[in-house]
Parts: sequence; structure tokens; C-alpha cells
Amino acid sequence: MKIVKDTVVTVRYKLSDAQDNLIEESQEPMVYLHGGYENTLPKIEEALEGKEAGYDTVIQVEPGDAFGEYDAALVKIESRSNLPTPLEVGMQFEGTPDDNEDETTIFTVTDIADDKVVLDGNHPLAGMALRFALNVTEVRAASAEEIEHQHVHGAHGHGHDHGDDDHDEGDHFRSQPVH
Repeated sequence: MKIVKDTVVTVRYKLSDAQDNLIEESQEPMVYLHGGYENTLPKIEEALEGKEAGYDTVIQVEPGDAFGEYDAALVKIESRSNLPTPLEVGMQFEGTPDDNEDETTIFTVTDIADDKVVLDGNHPLAGMALRFALNVTEVRAASAEEIEHQHVHGAHGHGHDHGDDDHDEGDHFRSQPVH
């Protein structure tokens, strides 16, 4: 079966930077609903359109087509007393960028020095050209329910009323909302 709109695609991937330094290798395959549902990057969908199970490719995705350019305005320095304790590098907080009080952003603690904390609202992969080594392992027709809900149900997809709260555990790329 060919990958077209409203097919469910199962793909194994390796994510590297433009210098081929490995960032992530999927432990579980990424499973997404193909056809512009924002379940994966549009450039991945474009590369896989019309292909079948067994297809292998490597694509490079520029920052503007991935997680955006790095925005220095999304880096804040806050007083340590404004944040909860204990505080560690890597912790994340929801906040608003200085110039847009209507928008919330996830900020990551990137540095702690004395009484100041550096918070970065950029996606960790922002500003990076990314290489995806993709291997399509399965293609199937999506169910009517999957099309209606605009995402895959079942294994590695999103389950409804199945008590499956850990379906996104592990692979960070798959679990990020893509816009």
C-alpha cells in the first residue's frame, strides 16, 4: 500500500544534526496519520508521500521547516527567588514571553548561577538543521475513527479510554507537538 492521505505510517528513524551527530534513535517506531494532520513534520510527510513499506531515505530539514530558528528573545534571566525549590538544570516551567502576554511558552532551566536562573523558551532543537534517516516498516489504511480524531489509535498512537498514559514515553521527537 502506498503512503497517501489517511494512511497510518509506521517508521523507524534516526535523528542527527547536520554533521551526523546522533541526537536520537527511535526505541519504538513512530506511528502517524499521514495527510497534513500535524502528527509529524510536513517535510517528513512530503518525503514519504507515495512510498511503500520497505522505503529508506535520509532527509535534511532546515530549522524553518522543523522547530524554528533560535530566538534569543526567548531567553530570560530570572531571580532564583521567583522560582520553586529545589531547582535543577533541565526543569521546565510554563510562562509568557515578555512581548506576548497572551501566549504561553515552556521554559527550560539552562543555567543556575548564584541568585540568577537562565530560562530558555526555545525548543531544544530550534536553530538546528536536522537529518532524519527514515525506514518505513508498515503502511495501512486509517480507520474512520482515526481520521475523525486526526491521529492514530492503538499501539504507539493515542488511545481513548484505555488507561494508556505512557504511550509517549521515551522518544522525544514523537511526543512534541509540531506547528
